[in-house]
Amino acid sequence: MTAPVPVTVLTGFLGSGKTTLLNRLLRDPELADTVVIVNEFGAVGLDHLLVEASGEGIVELSDGCICCTVRGDLVDTLADLVDRFQTGRLRAMRRVVVETTGLADPTPILASLMGHPVLVQHYALDGVVALVDAQSGRRTLRERAEARRQIVCADRLVLTKTDLVADTDDLVHALRHLNARAPLVEVDVACVSKLFGCGLMDPETRQADIARWLGRDAVGHEACEDPHCGHDHGGDAHSHGNVTSLSLRHDGPMSLGDAQAFVGLLTERMGAGLLRMKAVVWVREDPSCPLVLHGVRTYLHPPAMLAAWPAGEAPRTAFVLIGEGLDAALARDLFAAFTAAPRIDTPDRAALLDNPLALASRGF
Repeated sequence: MTAPVPVTVLTGFLGSGKTTLLNRLLRDPELADTVVIVNEFGAVGLDHLLVEASGEGIVELSDGCICCTVRGDLVDTLADLVDRFQTGRLRAMRRVVVETTGLADPTPILASLMGHPVLVQHYALDGVVALVDAQSGRRTLRERAEARRQIVCADRLVLTKTDLVADTDDLVHALRHLNARAPLVEVDVACVSKLFGCGLMDPETRQADIARWLGRDAVGHEACEDPHCGHDHGGDAHSHGNVTSLSLRHDGPMSLGDAQAFVGLLTERMGAGLLRMKAVVWVREDPSCPLVLHGVRTYLHPPAMLAAWPAGEAPRTAFVLIGEGLDAALARDLFAAFTAAPRIDTPDRAALLDNPLALASRGF
């Protein structure tokens, strides 16, 4: 593999329709050369698609897809796919789709992709697609923390079973409070292949789309177009219960060292409560190329430099933080300290004595 293979994580609570979507995915010619990792074959109808078995737990399909089950740990399954490709037992992969179990918190899966020294050389997280059952989704979000984590970590939200309900306004309202950035579509009207490729690179143009990857409000635009939302998206933070989504923006460049130090202190102070972080940094040392950073909990994906800023995109620095119990004030203050920005409405004495860098340094 000359370039990392994009990995899309497909998540959603029990009964949200992941298996139905996977069956459609496996029939979509636009997703040929896609590897689909499922929990078990039994739930996915493969009989009429099966061509030959290429090894225990792996089958080749007539439409060019490869389907495999998680054999023990997901890391082992992904590593086995790399070994099969390198030894000629598996043809090239253009994309990997990983289906989680309905009760899964997706963050450990994301951490595996970002924190494993071998996997990061061969795979790159492209995005998280979360399915939501229009019939029972509202109740599920109220009662199940796993379902809420699936939503807040998502890069794309997909409503299923909308034909079985008369009104989804309340559900959309709840989803927008949890995740104001992710595009929301109905699976019944969406081309299945378009649900994937929600990461930094546009699947059709192969060009970087920073606004789409970070969420449009992270770069100064409204993300939620729902007229019934009733939620204030004009600021830089959204919250729902204990879950907070925060955007940090800076119109000037940052030094590479400052960006790394900020992320390091942020992950140290926030710990496991930082469910997800995505960032594009205007680097002072090389202003022509954006630096991409992303992580989950305390795991950070190796930094990557894009070839150039996308056409029409002004250089900027933008961070998106999503967490449980996230200390938004601390995150803002740390960011202000590293970008030399003033702390608004803070008395001078407090700004000196409560400097977050000074507080952090006292603990070492």
